[in-house]
Amino acid sequence: MHYWRLSGFYLFYFASLGALVPYWSLYLKSLGFSVTGIGQLVAIMMATKIIAPNVWGWVADHTGQRMVIVRMTSLLGALCFAGVLAGSSYWWMVAVIALFSFFWNASLPQFEATTMSHLGSETGRYSSIRLWGSVGFILTVVSLGPVLDRYGPGLLPGIVLALFVAIWLSSLSVPESEAGHLSLDQEPLRVVLSRPVVVSLLAVCFLMQVSHGPYYAFFTLYLEDFGYSRAQIGQLWALGVLAEIAVFLLMPRLLPRFGARCLLLVAVGLTTLRWLLIAYFADRLAVLILAQTLHAASFGLYHAVAIYLIHTLFTGVHQGRGQALYSSISFGAGGAIGSLVSGYLWTGINPEAMFLLAAAVSLCALWVTWRGVKGVY
Repeated sequence: MHYWRLSGFYLFYFASLGALVPYWSLYLKSLGFSVTGIGQLVAIMMATKIIAPNVWGWVADHTGQRMVIVRMTSLLGALCFAGVLAGSSYWWMVAVIALFSFFWNASLPQFEATTMSHLGSETGRYSSIRLWGSVGFILTVVSLGPVLDRYGPGLLPGIVLALFVAIWLSSLSVPESEAGHLSLDQEPLRVVLSRPVVVSLLAVCFLMQVSHGPYYAFFTLYLEDFGYSRAQIGQLWALGVLAEIAVFLLMPRLLPRFGARCLLLVAVGLTTLRWLLIAYFADRLAVLILAQTLHAASFGLYHAVAIYLIHTLFTGVHQGRGQALYSSISFGAGGAIGSLVSGYLWTGINPEAMFLLAAAVSLCALWVTWRGVKGVY
């Protein structure tokens, strides 16, 4: 099992997210885009996850060449992102973001499937590999806050482009998984998707990412309105990911002891609490710190359980498309809708309304988990 090679890809991939997620809205704001326009541009980035992972997942499942796809899409994503340096009009940004994210969003689901195939029966070790992505996120988000405070957001595109190139270079060292080309002689995907537990799980994943829309698109701008510096905001983002790492380290013990369904219920319930705290107490640093530690549940615990369940429910030839569906339905459709609606809520009502809606959506996810995600351990 190629621990460091697999970990290196996660390190750089999520380091790029550590630059994009907290600070991309700041860069767009510096170009003169409105809150609504920022919400639309972030939604486009999320929306390509609806299509791209499924297209490339189908190709990967029928060829077995997952790492070829990861390398190709990582390179094309970097080349397309370079277009950000060539213009800043609304429609130019729409075109560049749609094109680069179509390739960039394709690589991670196939790499997740590759990682799980390399792990074989040791799927519990996934968290110890994935935590390096969290390390990369922290290193980027903490270091960039003071840099952007001093030099401005104009540096961001060049930094992100360098990280995209590093993603591609790290992918070159990862061999194809031993599973290779999988037999297509299996039950049709529609049979898997007709199972109530699968439908319920995908619905929970969708709702969870809708609820994260305000956080990923506007949390930095939201905190700026409360007077926090970019350095402080970067530290708060990093705190959330540190809490996430702690959960990843504990998952090999938590999952066998408590089971997937129980952990998913805890994760979704604490997510609801987190959004309520951010909505009502963002002006109190101590409460905000508590809310950020709940990222351990709202992303760390939730994501580790979701990846495990997707790998369990989508077997054999369907592994790539299972990961693709998880990515497209949750981070794609859910993230896009959450980001888009958040922008309209900010301008139409107030910023706090974004997180109140997020709490209501995650409460719905809790109900679906309780009623529908059954028979999984």
